[in-house]
Amino acid sequence: MTEQNYVLSIFVENRPGVLSRIVGLFSGRGYNIESLSVAETMEPDVSRLTMVTKGDAVIIEQIKKQLNKLINVIKVYDLTGTNYIQKELALIKVHAKSEGRAEILRIVDIFKGKIVDVGQEHYTIEITASKDKMTAILNLLKPMGIKEIVRTGIIALHR
Repeated sequence: MTEQNYVLSIFVENRPGVLSRIVGLFSGRGYNIESLSVAETMEPDVSRLTMVTKGDAVIIEQIKKQLNKLINVIKVYDLTGTNYIQKELALIKVHAKSEGRAEILRIVDIFKGKIVDVGQEHYTIEITASKDKMTAILNLLKPMGIKEIVRTGIIALHR
């Protein structure tokens, strides 16, 4: 079986220690978490974790069963292979010397990003994009010199 990325949407009780138990389940079994995003839902006592992990179908099935056994886990959904929307937010600080500023602005405009801070020699860009578009903008900005980057991790929702 081949490994691939799987996107899991996990609803949990919004209580202290729940995230720690989930992360412990992964680390204790040698599974890696590629991306993780957690926030409260419309119900303040329920949180949604959006997690990306890598494995084959058998491993992912084991992970889902083990997650469902944890106290405080309400429901686990595997979004992989379904019709869902996926986005990620990034703040990217890039070198912006006078000769490269116009090109950076053009790239930001193409990807519908925003310049959220301007320094003497840098721009800070806010971009929200799918994984593929995020990779594309990072590849275009890399030659200009990315100074810093912070990413939220993937969030996903059924269509």
